[in-house]
Amino acid sequence: MKRTDLAKNLGHKIQNKVKSKSESNLFSNGDAKVLDKREQRKLDQAMGLVPFAVKINIDLVEKIQNFAREKDKNINDVVADLLEAGLRTFE
Repeated sequence: MKRTDLAKNLGHKIQNKVKSKSESNLFSNGDAKVLDKREQRKLDQAMGLVPFAVKINIDLVEKIQNFAREKDKNINDVVADLLEAGLRTFE
């Protein structure tokens, strides 16, 4: 490898570390341990969690995010509570 290639690769590594640190602090308090995807998936499976993707309006997403901030809860927990409450109305 050329010297310039090594410098470029080092720059990419640094950028990726900075980017991952800033993204991980966007949705947490910063005191949570950062897990890689494989570890997180194993923990989720052990807790019985399954990924469930839906497409909803951005206004609804913002309401859910604001509600989660007000209650100082995780968005996943808020959505689960909302779904359970909604499903109880249909029973």
